[in-house]
Amino acid sequence: MKKYLILYKPFLLFLAVFFLTYIVLTFLYQNYLNSFEENKTDSITKMVGKNTEQVLLLFVDDAAIEESTAHPYMKLFYNTKYVARIVEGCNAVSVIILFLSFVIAFSGKLITTVLYIIGGSLVIYLLNVLRIAALSALIFYFPKQEALLHEVLFPLYIYGVVFILWLIWVRKFSRYASNGN
Repeated sequence: MKKYLILYKPFLLFLAVFFLTYIVLTFLYQNYLNSFEENKTDSITKMVGKNTEQVLLLFVDDAAIEESTAHPYMKLFYNTKYVARIVEGCNAVSVIILFLSFVIAFSGKLITTVLYIIGGSLVIYLLNVLRIAALSALIFYFPKQEALLHEVLFPLYIYGVVFILWLIWVRKFSRYASNGN
């Protein structure tokens, strides 16, 4: 048994750091969410909604976000039509937590790790806002394709981005990255 612990120590250490980081960050995020009154939208989701509205207004004259008074979400209107809700799960925080946990578990030099976490989180946030804007427009024009767009294509898009960021991290910046090759 000791032989296997020594043999698989890097992998076991990665798993321990990954899951510990994920659990701690998820716990902190859950406490943040619990600080809001029932049926009130959290401020990160509001910000995602506002940023989505700003992106849509670059392309159409009539896009709007409105906070629901009865539920914790933002209503998204595209060309005066109510096309989508932006709920807490749409704000990409859980995806960013997953990204952070992996990068920390495969950490490199401190400054490089911190900069990559900040940069990667910004990339995920911005691409998520663009994802919601594109999804809203596509739902407006292709309402019968909503399930395919929302449940298949756009999750592939956001998780694909995270996977690519992970690959870049491991191959270029982590302590396991090859030097100069």
